[in-house]
Amino acid sequence: MDTFSIGHHTIGDTQPPFIIAELSGNHNQDLDVALAMVDAAAEAGVHALKLQTYTADTMTLDIATGEFYIDDENSLWHGSSLYQLYEKAFTPWEWHNAIFERAKEKGMVAFSTPFDLTSVAFLESLEVPCYKIASFENTDHALIAAVAKTGKPVIVSTGMASLTEISEAVDVLRDNGCENYVLLKCTSQYPADPVNANLMTLPHLKAMFGCHVGLSDHTTGIGVAIAAAALGASVIEKHFVIDRNAGGVDAAFSLEPKEFKQLVEESQRARIAVGEVNYGCTEAEVNSRVHRRSLYVANDLKAGDVLTPTNLRSIRPGLGLPVKNLPMLLGKPVKQDVAKGTPMSWDLI
Repeated sequence: MDTFSIGHHTIGDTQPPFIIAELSGNHNQDLDVALAMVDAAAEAGVHALKLQTYTADTMTLDIATGEFYIDDENSLWHGSSLYQLYEKAFTPWEWHNAIFERAKEKGMVAFSTPFDLTSVAFLESLEVPCYKIASFENTDHALIAAVAKTGKPVIVSTGMASLTEISEAVDVLRDNGCENYVLLKCTSQYPADPVNANLMTLPHLKAMFGCHVGLSDHTTGIGVAIAAAALGASVIEKHFVIDRNAGGVDAAFSLEPKEFKQLVEESQRARIAVGEVNYGCTEAEVNSRVHRRSLYVANDLKAGDVLTPTNLRSIRPGLGLPVKNLPMLLGKPVKQDVAKGTPMSWDLI
């Protein structure tokens, strides 16, 4: 599978996972907080910073009843209308350029998730290097077509989508000129329970669509993301917050800077550790073979003495005969004097 670039990062099977910090609305409508989040993400070693580009009016209608009201008592956002939630969580469009420029100054890739055609046009004016399609928009073929036509890489979250719906989205990408795309396994639950992560989907997605895959993760902690890296995730996205205790619309399932630093380090370690099918001694283990158990003479012996479990023992190091030969050696006389600590060899009997 071919590699491709997003900014100065290479997406590929042999590359470290591309780690994305999603700012979402955890800036609490304070630009200074948003810029501090950029700095903290960069300090943690994150590769990319992602925004969400929408307004409450591009997302929904200003209605606070019926299906427009969040009445699920288990929801983090219970008691708000959709419009109220998006008003609270959106990132003002006039902030985008400042946030993107700060991220680029810090060496990170900066891009966003558009939610309608006007946001695509706006992001094009800012020359973003790639696009993200959110889970709730992965059936919006017009939006997918618009980002595909930019010719830039596209990352698609597959949360809730059936295999047919994913296939349709991929067809739209391909039919509109997108050659480089990544499908992210995603559980659209906030926060998500690891039991619903179903990470074995990753290698299946990869095989089905012949593309790079990854994870958009809403679980708490980094364990699920590390497992995804081991299963082939080339891209990992998690929500970011400076301090969960300070609050934020997505704070409950967001990682703090020190956790993101661990994610960057441990996901790379997990990806390297997968390696290939291998048995036997690796080059790194060659010098350790001497420390295996083997057969050694454990007492001074005279010629003619018989080998017994007392005077021939399985011990470390490993310069004697393999331990599996012990039964056939017991009861055999040695043909010469043998000093204690001599590695057992066939020429002694």
